[in-house]
Amino acid sequence: MLNLVTVVGRNIHLLPHMLKYYEDKVDKMYIGVYRQSEDDPILQQVLDLGVEPFMVVTDKKYNWERVTEIYNSIKSTRPNDWWVIADDDEFHSYTYDVEEIIKDCEEQDCTFVTGGFIDRIGPGGTFPEVTPDTNILEAFPLAGYFRHPLSGACPNKVTLCKGNQLITSGQHYALFDNGKNSWGRYHTKKIPVELAFTQVHHFKWDSSCVERIKDVANTKEKYTYWWEYKKLYDSIAKNNFKIDITNPTFKVVEMKNTSYIDYNEYTYWDEVRDIIVKI
Repeated sequence: MLNLVTVVGRNIHLLPHMLKYYEDKVDKMYIGVYRQSEDDPILQQVLDLGVEPFMVVTDKKYNWERVTEIYNSIKSTRPNDWWVIADDDEFHSYTYDVEEIIKDCEEQDCTFVTGGFIDRIGPGGTFPEVTPDTNILEAFPLAGYFRHPLSGACPNKVTLCKGNQLITSGQHYALFDNGKNSWGRYHTKKIPVELAFTQVHHFKWDSSCVERIKDVANTKEKYTYWWEYKKLYDSIAKNNFKIDITNPTFKVVEMKNTSYIDYNEYTYWDEVRDIIVKI
């Protein structure tokens, strides 16, 4: 069985779009709710969508390590299943059919698949508003690689894994009993990146993101990685609160397809992949 696990926290405006995107790609979805207090409205907002959370956790805001604990806890309930791991702003595009990737993983005794961010942004580098009626692919027609250059945030992601395969904070790497992680291009338990490396189309960059980034930057708490968010906020502010899509480092491409994500449409992908796996 192929499951999806996601954890929702600060807001839910992307969640219905994300669930719709994956509904025909997985057998079952598991939603974790991360709230900041007992009266945090996020839980009721999720319920109002008709979604019954699998797990509800109350903790300090922006504790990314706690969020990863939720991912690992939910996955562990079905340790022999395969799981798509995606935040609610992450839309995966796989190299080839997921069921075939899983089959190849089983044959090679691999327990996880990795990928990396493709940042999606609005026309001219703007941050679009997202409503229930938004066509996400139309609203975010530009694809690039700018979060890591702007902030130093890790662009690696574990996107698919067995339920008993632990992942590290931020879902960036696989974690093993000896305390080591899967950093690097090769790992015996990872399907080779030349065979399968997932595009994680990142729709973080909507009209609410600047205030959220600023909020995290102001926490000054180590577990929030606030310094990355401070660097990111300052970089965006210097460019009049837009992304400089003319910067060649960001490798921005206009995506023409607005009905589905075409894995082959982002023309810099092989180049970006080779950058990501070294980080």
